[in-house]
Amino acid sequence: MLTDLAHLQCPYCWESIEVVVDCSVDEQEYTEDCSVCCRPIIISVFAQDGELQTVEARSEDD
Repeated sequence: MLTDLAHLQCPYCWESIEVVVDCSVDEQEYTEDCSVCCRPIIISVFAQDGELQTVEARSEDD
């Protein structure tokens, strides 16, 4: 499994957080709790050929 670190801004508390993402899958979406406020963040990961392209974070309400 290829992993990379991604820096995101929590859509609830606006703190910058770091998450580990799996780059071996081209497109994925999962929920992870914010390490600061513990609210659920929906994370969308886009990779190509094992390299991280973009990571997007949004609240469950979006």
